[in-house]
Amino acid sequence: MVLFTTYGQRHVLGALRADLSDLLHAAATAALDAPPGRHQRFVPLDAQDFPIPPGRTARYTLVEAVVVEGRSVAAKEEFYRRLYDGAATLGIAAVDLEVVLLEVPAHDVAVRGRSLAAHS
Repeated sequence: MVLFTTYGQRHVLGALRADLSDLLHAAATAALDAPPGRHQRFVPLDAQDFPIPPGRTARYTLVEAVVVEGRSVAAKEEFYRRLYDGAATLGIAAVDLEVVLLEVPAHDVAVRGRSLAAHS
């Protein structure tokens, strides 16, 4: 399972939400062997609540992905490559996309009343 939270300015994120959802899902299933379900949250923010760092544009987007630990560095690099390549087709330049991958142990994630470690 990969849990995505994507932040961006309201006028940009709203217009790209469906395409970003498809991109995140495709990258996670292909590179990280994520199951087919989509666990995604989009947080469109007003400009005053999402300041743009220097050197970025209004299309600046921040993606946080929480994954259960165990993926290889090569798999993570493939995930990043797929995200950046796909984002470019959506008009989000590499300078405007930041991705944070947070790994957690399986015993720190619970679904259906049990940790993922207990499901194994």
